[in-house]
Amino acid sequence: MDVISQLESILPTVSEVAGRVRPEQFDDPTPCATFAVRDLFSHMIGAASQFAPQLRGQTPSAPVDPTALSDAERPAAMRATLEDLLAAVKAPGALGQTVELPFGAVPGEVLARFLTVDGMVHTWDIATATGQEYDPDDALAGSVLATARDLIAPDMRDGDTFAPETVVADTAPAIVRLVAFTGRSVDG
Repeated sequence: MDVISQLESILPTVSEVAGRVRPEQFDDPTPCATFAVRDLFSHMIGAASQFAPQLRGQTPSAPVDPTALSDAERPAAMRATLEDLLAAVKAPGALGQTVELPFGAVPGEVLARFLTVDGMVHTWDIATATGQEYDPDDALAGSVLATARDLIAPDMRDGDTFAPETVVADTAPAIVRLVAFTGRSVDG
């Protein structure tokens, strides 16, 4: 499955899980060490609003200020920014654009691959924090795990971007192995 097809599955799922977050859950901690649920929404909305213009060959305007959103507005904002991001990734020439990430400039193709990891892992973070079921296709999660293994360099494991890999059984579902690879503590 190519990266665009992966994102066509992953990004709408992020929005679906985000749409089921109840207002009282936005302050709940997540498996992502420094983020509460609200912070994950802010992270994803802010990043998507910066990456989409770059994938279109445009200079991003000031980032969306997700902290200005009410909790009631967050799910719709997440859906809108992720829909825009998906449209931008799918635009002709997008994967060849240069995109600025926190750790340097990369081709749009590399960003798209990172988005598969970020999208799937943060969906798991939000679902886990809010008691939702999240059981992505094992083949898709396995493919994203392979991408993570290719992209996450040792110097990215600073405890903020990614923590050291945690240990899970080799027979665990691919989503569990993926989140463990990114440094989340998991049961089972």
